Formats: sequence, C-alpha cells, structure tokens
Amino acid sequence: MTSFSLKIIALITMFLDHISYPIFGGFSYLNLIGRIAFPIFAFQISEGFIHTKNVKKYMLRLLLFAFISQIPFQLFHFKFVNPNSISLNVFFTLLFGLIAIWIYDCLKKSIGKSEKNKFHLEIIVGLIITCLIAYIAELLHTDYGFLGVIIVFMFYFFKEDKIAMIISFIALCVIKYGYRLIVYGFNMPTLLLGLFTTSSIIFISLYKGKQGKKIKYLLYFFYPVHLLLLYFIF
Repeated sequence: MTSFSLKIIALITMFLDHISYPIFGGFSYLNLIGRIAFPIFAFQISEGFIHTKNVKKYMLRLLLFAFISQIPFQLFHFKFVNPNSISLNVFFTLLFGLIAIWIYDCLKKSIGKSEKNKFHLEIIVGLIITCLIAYIAELLHTDYGFLGVIIVFMFYFFKEDKIAMIISFIALCVIKYGYRLIVYGFNMPTLLLGLFTTSSIIFISLYKGKQGKKIKYLLYFFYPVHLLLLYFIF
C-alpha cells in the first residue's frame, strides 16, 4: 500500500465521519468508519517528517492550513456537533505532533552523539517534552487533544519496528477506550469506536514505504473545503 492509498482512505473515512452529523443528527455507523482517518493522518505526519527536505516549511504549511481551516471547522462544529464549545481543528494537533517529533529528533542528534550517554537521555527528555506538548494541545482543546499528539509521536518513535508500532498503537486505543468503559460504564458504541479506531493499524501496517501519486495540496484543501460545503449545503 502506498502513501497515496493511505491518504485516499483517510480522506474518504473522514468525509463519512463528518457527513454523518448533518444526515443523522449525531452518532451513526459512519462515525465508526470515520475513526480510521485520524491514525492514518498521524502516521502520514511521521512519514512526512522523514521525507521532507525542509521541516520548518512543513511546519509553516501545517500552521497556515490550521488557521485557514479554523473558521470552517468552528462553523461546522457549532452547527452540527456542539454549539457551546470552542476547539481547534486537527491541523493544530498534527502540528503539535510534528513539533514533538522535530524536538525529539534534534535531541537525538545532539545528546545521542555522546558515547557517554548510557541512559538514552534523549529518549527520556524527548518523551517528557512530548507529554508537555500534548498537554498544551489538550489545554487548547485541539481535536484529539493529548492522545492525538502522542499517537503522532509514537508512529515516529517506532518507525523502525513495525511490531512495536502496532502493539503500542493498540495499547493506546485500549487505554483510551478502556478508560471510558470503566468510568462511564460498558456501552456498545464506545466499544465499537475503539475497535474501528484500532482497525486503522491494519491499513498502516500494509504501507510499503512508497509514495504513489502526489496529492499533497488536495489533502490540505479538502479539509476546510468539505467542512464549508457541509455547513452551507445542510
């Protein structure tokens, strides 16, 4: 499976997730399918960092589209999801995840160069900083919040060990949805959301490291445009 294939799957499942709100007025089976989208986007950020020639331009591009997408996101959110809450769109979450990866990579190149570094200090410091960045994302009410940033970082951290990547992602899903089931009591929708979110790792694990067709800007523009269309059509 190529990067192009993953992006198409993410776009389709995200669209199905969002169109569920105006059509069904709330939770539906389309929201279950939509849980597949974010982990794929998070994985693409990790891959984007690995292959980009200029990480700062990559960050600025995410920041630009985060601002471009905020009004469409908030309009959609107010109309179909929750009229009483303000939050930041998923581009901000992905940007925070990218920043966490970049900081960790810088630490790895600097601290990790020392032969005296027997305790992998760059890993410890990198994890602490990532948690702080994730906490900031949670405080700012970004879409997917704390866990969203952690998932982005996790995909990069285990980029060379697919088995560890799969296990860690499943563990994060179990923690997230297991916590909800324990605190709020068992219910089928939460269980199904957890299962569908976890299933995204199947597509990610099939990725072969090839790019395929380039649709970089389609991916960026699709998010705010489809939110605006749904807002005005419905």
